[in-house]
Amino acid sequence: MKKSLFFLLLLSFLYACKDKSNAPDVSGISVSIPVIRFDQDFFRIDTNDIPGGLRQLQQKHPDFYIDFMQQILGVSGSDTNQQTLVVTREFIRGYAPIQQMLDKKYKNTNSFQQELEQAFRYVKHYFPDYKTSNAILFTGPFDAPGVANTNAGFAFGLQQYAGNDFAEYQAPVFQEMFPIYISRRFSPEYMVTNCMKSVAEEIFPDRSAGKPLIEQMIEKGKQWYVLDKFLPDTPDSLKTGYTQQQLDWCKANEGGIWSHIVKNENLHSLSPATLQVYIGEAPFTQGMPQEYSPGNLGQWIGWQIVKKFVSKNEGLSITEIMRTAPSVIVEQAKYKPK
Repeated sequence: MKKSLFFLLLLSFLYACKDKSNAPDVSGISVSIPVIRFDQDFFRIDTNDIPGGLRQLQQKHPDFYIDFMQQILGVSGSDTNQQTLVVTREFIRGYAPIQQMLDKKYKNTNSFQQELEQAFRYVKHYFPDYKTSNAILFTGPFDAPGVANTNAGFAFGLQQYAGNDFAEYQAPVFQEMFPIYISRRFSPEYMVTNCMKSVAEEIFPDRSAGKPLIEQMIEKGKQWYVLDKFLPDTPDSLKTGYTQQQLDWCKANEGGIWSHIVKNENLHSLSPATLQVYIGEAPFTQGMPQEYSPGNLGQWIGWQIVKKFVSKNEGLSITEIMRTAPSVIVEQAKYKPK
């Protein structure tokens, strides 16, 4: 028994080493991404002197200030505008307890910065001309984005990374916006992954909207293929947003999943209902076991098809793969999982 266990552990170790060796060496690529604490500076504003506080904030963060005020708070940002002053005061007072909690959670951002810089090393390995910038941390209303690509850099809304055990996420009002199957991803470990998704979308915009089911599956699968390249050591659970149990189920039932889709759906369907079942966010996939299947199962299958295609065309660059038509990928992949 002990020998068998040792053998299994050895195999796992060797497989992990082999898997990691596929990642290119990026240690020689220099990347520096300063972490800017806009959130802390904003909540330091004295509510008895909002105009003065806003002027100081704009002087310190001239690039991100207008984006935050106009796109996040929905006001002009002018320190003489009454609506700006009222909304700013109410937001600071209302979200102060949340910011206090986030200050403790993000007291040290060194590991986040290191992980982000490592990810961008891989980005620059594949795309040397990609320009990196700052990582700006802000706290906005709960429905503000978790990641936004701005002129000042990538902005991270900490209100969506408080940790899935954060009490506010369990409130009924919050659950109406973000059900549990979504809010369980509102944890710090998703920050870099979400940023890399944004980078992949920036370099290769997803133009599959309005396309047939199979094309959308392939195009969205390509996005996760790029994510693999930018985050070679990141667990698939973070890339996909699936739980580990859901991932295990997908891998164990890959052939059955594909067979179900082929037999029950028109792969060239344009039906919004069909697209939602396989591409949209959901707690599970209709027609599949609720306790095991994830939503957005079509993207996972598309990802597997793309990887099968790549295994037969190893000389292609990422750009060539991303520009290959879905019909060609399907034809050459000859995807027939067991």
